Amino acid sequence: MPASAPPPTPAPVPAAATGSADRTRRADRPGSVPWVAMYHSVDDCSDDPYRVTVTPERLDAQLRWLHRRGLRGVGVAELLAARSRGEGRGLVGLTFDDGYADFLTNALPVLERWECGATLFVLPGRLGGENAWDPLGPRKPLLTADGIRAVAGAGVEIGSHGLTHVDLTKADDELLRAEVAESRAVLTELSGAPVEGFCYPYGTVDQRAVDAVRAAGYGYGCAIDPGGLNGVHVLPRVHIGENDTAVRLHLKYRLHRLRRRPVEGA
Repeated sequence: MPASAPPPTPAPVPAAATGSADRTRRADRPGSVPWVAMYHSVDDCSDDPYRVTVTPERLDAQLRWLHRRGLRGVGVAELLAARSRGEGRGLVGLTFDDGYADFLTNALPVLERWECGATLFVLPGRLGGENAWDPLGPRKPLLTADGIRAVAGAGVEIGSHGLTHVDLTKADDELLRAEVAESRAVLTELSGAPVEGFCYPYGTVDQRAVDAVRAAGYGYGCAIDPGGLNGVHVLPRVHIGENDTAVRLHLKYRLHRLRRRPVEGA
């Protein structure tokens, strides 16, 4: 980009506007709570007992809402890196859990339309399988190895959701290691890129699980509500569903930082 003349000296900013700008800078500085949205499946949601599905049309409307407010969705690794440089203003995290096959067909085109990135948390122990952990169904196919490579090739960050979607707080030491460390090794080989992020199945997390994720070399971990735990390996997230229209999104975005403590290292 060619150099240009220095801009003119700006006019004095009203005190009210200065206060608003200061609040925005405080909200985006490293250490404050990043806003990370949690999605799952993007498909028809007429049969959705766990409320984990949004339609492509609803996702499109939600990303339009972000765009109109000067916000852009990115993957969590990109979000954290930008915040560490002091460049996180206007960025929010978008995450999709479980690695449903509909991410490739339904979610990715919508993300690309709005020039958004995302993190997809997948289960390398269930490649090409289905969501057998949801007893009420409906059964949804999961991405194959080729599907995960296609998603990674489109620029989406791939993270681990464990090997098979088990509650890590109830796992013995051997299972915990397999779900956390082995899943990272498999995904690194599969995607051809370092795997930085882990997502705790069911959102359940305790200090033992956090320690295992950190020891396995992950740069961050995503929870839902980590309770008294804190740090970049237990990032809180906001569930986004089919009923989240503009008003609900606005409230969730505004209230998120009021409900959470600052996250050290984020």
